Amino acid sequence: MIDAIRTAVEEPLEVDDALRAAVVAIVEEVPATWAGILFAEEGELVLGPEAGSQDPATRVQVPVIYRGERIAELVVDGPGDPTVLPAIADLLAEYCLVGWDTGGIPWEAVE
Repeated sequence: MIDAIRTAVEEPLEVDDALRAAVVAIVEEVPATWAGILFAEEGELVLGPEAGSQDPATRVQVPVIYRGERIAELVVDGPGDPTVLPAIADLLAEYCLVGWDTGGIPWEAVE
């Protein structure tokens, strides 16, 4: 499962494509009903790439930490195996580091 997500993020040339591939892989491989990444921007959490259908009642949220600083949150609804999420968050940390400063433009509009 972790290898499938690692493969998904290593194939694309652009970081944004890697993170889009990661949330799709999480939905397919964990499996989950929905996965998204919330980026920490100026004290706020801003939704970045997402895949699947949200089900907030089953939500699990895991911090994405880089060098001791929370840079994002991995959010997964209905995970089949929530114990793998911290390892996935660690894998995604360097990809989330670049951030997604869209200047207030909704994520969908910049795709």
